[in-house]
Order: sequence, then structure tokens, then C-alpha cells
Amino acid sequence: MSTAAPTVQPAVISPRRPVPPHIPRPEYVDRPTPAKFTGSEVKDADTIARMRVAGRLAAQARELVGSHVVPGITTDELDRIGHEFLCDNGAYPSTLGYRGFPKSLCSSVNEVICHGIPDSRVVQDGDIVNIDITAFIGGVHGDTNATFLAGDVDEESRLLVERTREALDRAIKAVRPGRRINIIGRVIESYARRFGYGVVRDFTGHGIGTAFHSGLVVPHYDDDYFSTEIQAGMTFTIEPMLNLGTHDYDMWDDGWTVVTKDRKRSAQFEHTLLVTDTGAEVLTLP
Repeated sequence: MSTAAPTVQPAVISPRRPVPPHIPRPEYVDRPTPAKFTGSEVKDADTIARMRVAGRLAAQARELVGSHVVPGITTDELDRIGHEFLCDNGAYPSTLGYRGFPKSLCSSVNEVICHGIPDSRVVQDGDIVNIDITAFIGGVHGDTNATFLAGDVDEESRLLVERTREALDRAIKAVRPGRRINIIGRVIESYARRFGYGVVRDFTGHGIGTAFHSGLVVPHYDDDYFSTEIQAGMTFTIEPMLNLGTHDYDMWDDGWTVVTKDRKRSAQFEHTLLVTDTGAEVLTLP
């Protein structure tokens, strides 16, 4: 397998952006780790109603930031746009201060699989840029991401992005009470395998609600180990990461930025879902 040349290198990270003092913070901000979640994965009607608000706001932020993914903008400027939108709407950007993460969204460009830190790097013509943004409002989180095309993107990358979105859509359609959580990874991996894509294994979807990550693991690959029964009222994310090459990865010294080991491109899409009696409701639509 040939190794592509890296297109992303560490750049300058600007100072942390302030959040107005009247906006409630998640409990974990500036603590080493979040408090352990001890509640139920099945949410009550009040929590679900609040999650609809958080999910919609996160989706609006995702689309706003995505509309600015054009050659010439810096990922730090994309972070500013997302940060200000959430704050202006009374929400806290969930990633800011989560386990020390310094920014209000993740911007993962080209070979960056996930958790890229917005910085002074300028988006280039032909880049693919994932924007992962989460809103905390009403005591709950709404988490979503999408991969956007900057300028004239090559066909191989464009198809990767399109198919990753399709993998998410297929996985959502497979969600149904009574099924095992593993059905999600089975659907994603069987689809990705058609095209020879690597399916990232070590970074997964997760339960979400009052906790950013509840402890429920939603794998994107096929493994019978993950046998939790899907129940109506559960809320969790599905966020497949598909790579043009290997699923293996390296991590930068910053402890966050995950890149494909062969430096080939990676795409990702994510929605927060509510399990209904008959399937799933997507909470992160604008």
C-alpha cells in the first residue's frame, strides 16, 4: 500500500475563547476528567425534549460553520464562527475544556480522522474538512459532525465523503428496539468493505444526554462483543470514520489529533439519535 504525503502539520493555536458568564457550563470544564455517568441510557420525556433543542442548535452550528469551509479560511476562524454562534444562542461549546481540549469544535482535515484542533492552518483548495461540534444547553448535549468539501475536490475523496454519509444513513435505518447495538457496526462495515475502505475501530459512537459521553459504546465495525440491547428512549451517537486506506492511526504529540497511519484521507459524519418505538429519530437536524 502506498503512503500518501501528509498534508496537515501542527500550526499555531490561538488563546482560548471566552464564554459569557451567564451560560451554564458542563460539570467537567477544566477538570481532568468528567464525573462518571450513573444514570439510565433510556431518557425521560423532559430530557428528550431538552435534547431536541440541543441537537437542533448543534446542527445549525454545523451547517453554519460548514458553509464557511472554503479555500483561504483558517480552521481557527471556523472555530470562532461556531463558538460565537453557540454562545449567541445561550449554549456552551461542549468540547471547550473537555479533558483539556482547547477549542469549541474539532476540525479534522484530510488525513486527520478525528479530534483535530483548530489552528492557524489555512484550508487549501481540494481539502476535505470535518467539523465536529456539540452544544450544551438545558443541561444536555447535542453532538454532530459532517465532512465538507473545500473548492475542487478530487473524485476519490468526493466519493469517500458521499459514501461515509451513506454509511451513517444506512446505520440509522438499522436502529430498532430489540436489536443489538452491534447491528450498527455490521451495517457500516459491510457497506464500507464494498469499496475497500478502512473502518476506524478505536473511536466510536457513544451514549449522550446529560453526559457528553455516558459510557455506552456504539462501534462502527462488526463485533458480537457489543451486545447491548437497543431500547426505546435511548439516545446515542453514530459517527462512522471511513478511510481510503488502513484503519490504523497515529496520534500527534498534542494527545488529540488522530491521523491515518498511511496518511490517506478519512471522512466522518455524525448524528445524535433518539430510539423510538419503530426506529430512530435524528435529533441533529437543523
